[in-house]
Amino acid sequence: MVDGEHPGGAGSAREQPRARPAEAVTRQGIALALDVGGTKIAAAEVDVRGRLRDGARVSTPATGVWEACAALLREVGAGRPVTAVGISCAGPVDAGTRLVAPVNIPEWSVGFPLVAHVAALLPGARVALEMDGAATALAEHRLGAGAGVANLLAVVVSTGIGGGLVVGGELLTGRTGNAGHIGHTIVHGAADPCTCGGHGCLETVASGPSSVRWARAHGWQGTTGVELARDAAAGDGPARDALVRAGRALGEAFASVAALADLDLVVVGGGFAQAGPPLWDAMTTTVTEHAQLSFVRDLRVVPAALGGDASLAGAALLTRETPEPPDP
Repeated sequence: MVDGEHPGGAGSAREQPRARPAEAVTRQGIALALDVGGTKIAAAEVDVRGRLRDGARVSTPATGVWEACAALLREVGAGRPVTAVGISCAGPVDAGTRLVAPVNIPEWSVGFPLVAHVAALLPGARVALEMDGAATALAEHRLGAGAGVANLLAVVVSTGIGGGLVVGGELLTGRTGNAGHIGHTIVHGAADPCTCGGHGCLETVASGPSSVRWARAHGWQGTTGVELARDAAAGDGPARDALVRAGRALGEAFASVAALADLDLVVVGGGFAQAGPPLWDAMTTTVTEHAQLSFVRDLRVVPAALGGDASLAGAALLTRETPEPPDP
């Protein structure tokens, strides 16, 4: 998690409300951003530029996820009128029904009407929803490492692997809102079962938990991704091999998506993406090996700029782009 003062950045966990400048509140009310993931839930006030202001967050509970979301929205809203809410949520999402069914939030995995619940909690507010990977791509494109780049893939490598696409300067969301789900593309040599119900997905090779499992199966004694990165840096063979394996799989996937979508840039964030040189060196070398066509030969792979707040920053931007509801 990266907190602090950066474009789109919210404050630290459960921070206390601060004095709000007048420009943060319009004559009609304020805007809020909500980010719902398998690890944490975050909410923040949004200023008139679509940037994050005061915020709060909690760990995602095993049950009562909506109640946690509602409590955060009430806390950040502080009883003021709310005109717009932007939501980033782990996927899959359904742009048609506006249901969310995150595989990493079991309580919602069969489909939860998150938009309807937010609208009922905050009557009159316009509510926009995007998958967290898409929200991350939007934020990195507008505010972060992809600023000024018209064609990019943003990827989050963490307990799972998510992503979003910007093509021709526009967020590409697809028919249901799930375009960019790179974690569930198939990579060479992978065959393990995935949480999605398939086999051989990138997420089964290159996520933090999958890399930890592989390293342990090959003699490593640690239990977490942080320990894996530390031991790889110290020269532990299985730990290093696990990171190289993950990096190669990521590089293959990036080269494939770049050729498919004619991309200029891949922005890589998430906690496990910070595992160190063995992962990054393998990733970039593999991209160079596979991205040989003239239009992808100059593909760049760079670290994300917005850290753990990227998807929340994307949700904030949605509040500036949500159309007014039609007159009754």
